[in-house]
Amino acid sequence: MERTPHILVVDDDREIRDLLARFLVKHGLRVSTAADGREMHTHLKDGAIDLIVLDIMMPGEDGLTLTRNLRAGKNRVPIILLTAMGEDTDRIIGLEMGADDYMPKPFNSRELLARIKAVLRRFEDGPVAAGGVIDGAEAVHFLGWSFNIGARELTDPAGTPVTLSGGEFELLQAFITHPGRVLNRDQLLDLARGRDTQPFDRAIDVQVSRLRRKIEPDPKTPTLIKTVRGGGYMFTPKVTVSGGSADGGTS
Repeated sequence: MERTPHILVVDDDREIRDLLARFLVKHGLRVSTAADGREMHTHLKDGAIDLIVLDIMMPGEDGLTLTRNLRAGKNRVPIILLTAMGEDTDRIIGLEMGADDYMPKPFNSRELLARIKAVLRRFEDGPVAAGGVIDGAEAVHFLGWSFNIGARELTDPAGTPVTLSGGEFELLQAFITHPGRVLNRDQLLDLARGRDTQPFDRAIDVQVSRLRRKIEPDPKTPTLIKTVRGGGYMFTPKVTVSGGSADGGTS
């Protein structure tokens, strides 16, 4: 028998917790609720949680702090953050800390359900790397390429420096910090440049095309940055760093 996904809703607003729990249960999911970080950790210890819907604005430890602490402890349970409408900074920081998606409040319950199912599908093939896994690394490597984030330098397998524009550098950094993960245009906009500087989704497509021309063996048939139909883009190579590797991607 197929196991029913177990969702944990963490929000200090009891009405939101209860309404969302009833809606998700109605649509075939198992749901637990928590009012704060303490209750969240209790649920994580007591049973297998498949995904956390986590509100950012909570008293005590907020959602960003809880996300950072979970990822620092190597807990890779998928996280969807609930953010205040228009709080772009929270979304960007949340993704950088390892959240997998976000929804602005007030949210449409059906859209949240669709995002939950999409994130769960991505995790069916196994865990992916949390954001920030390359923090502090001097250099990052993939398929013979070397990417020095601090020096903002990219070197090809032959040792030849490759010049990147600011947008291309930030886009490659977003991909490398999330290997093997499908990133949609909204996430790439937030991770790479932020909406204030890149207001149009198609700007990401242009940047991806330019980056492919610089790193793909055949830009017309990309294998490093794959297009995921209806989803976005995925960086496929295995990423290695000083002292280890970022899980996700393929060799």
